[in-house]
This record gives sequence, structure tokens and C-alpha cells, in this order.
Amino acid sequence: MALKRNLLPPSQPPIRPDVSLFIVNIVLLLILFFLATGTLVNTPDMGVRLSETRDLPIDQLPSPVLVVAPDGTLSLDSTPITDADLPQALAGASVLHILIDRTAPAVDLLSLIDQPAFKTLDIRLVTIHRREGI
Repeated sequence: MALKRNLLPPSQPPIRPDVSLFIVNIVLLLILFFLATGTLVNTPDMGVRLSETRDLPIDQLPSPVLVVAPDGTLSLDSTPITDADLPQALAGASVLHILIDRTAPAVDLLSLIDQPAFKTLDIRLVTIHRREGI
């Protein structure tokens, strides 16, 4: 019996390209693109301006408005009021606007609106913005 010999060279497994090299190249090109285009775009300064509270005529403010003075005294629609009288004064209201000094600690505002009288009210903070040159 004659043996058949394979005259072809032995087959080698196909070479698989390294995909991670392509991904790294794409990522580096994207980084380069965003660095180049990011420096071309002139972005305006988006600084934060804090609101400034100042005295205004009460008729220009929404009603009812609770003004909290820097010393902690309260006035509801320009009438001085105490913490104990607030639930009775706000009995029929559904919205309460609060005007507080911007330098007041946030804890003071949170302790004020944490009272049971404020639980059913829609609380809105009133801020007064002062424009440059005014």
C-alpha cells in the first residue's frame, strides 16, 4: 500500500490583528481633536453672581412675602411678626415667598422652613439681582 504524502507545506494559523492597538489610536486621535478644537472656541466667562438683597418697596414684591432681616427678625408683608404668630398669619396661604439676606447662614433658612406651618406651603425664595452700574 502506498502512502500518500501531502506535498503542501503545513498550514499555519491565521494571524489575528491586535484590536487594542486600533482602539488606542482612535482614542488618541479623538483626544488630539478635542484639544485642538477646544482651544479655538472662545467661551464666555460663565461666572456665578450671587444675588444681593436690598430694601425695596413692599408693593414690588410678590405677596405674601416673609422678609428675614440679617438680625433674624421677621416681617410678613411689611408687618413685624414672630415665629409663634406665623402659622396663624399663613393659615389661608398656599404659596410663601421668602426674602433673606444672601450672607445669612443656610442653617437659619432651613430651620425656619422646617416648622410645621411651612409643610403645606409652596416655598419660593425671592432674590433681587443688582445689575452692574445700578
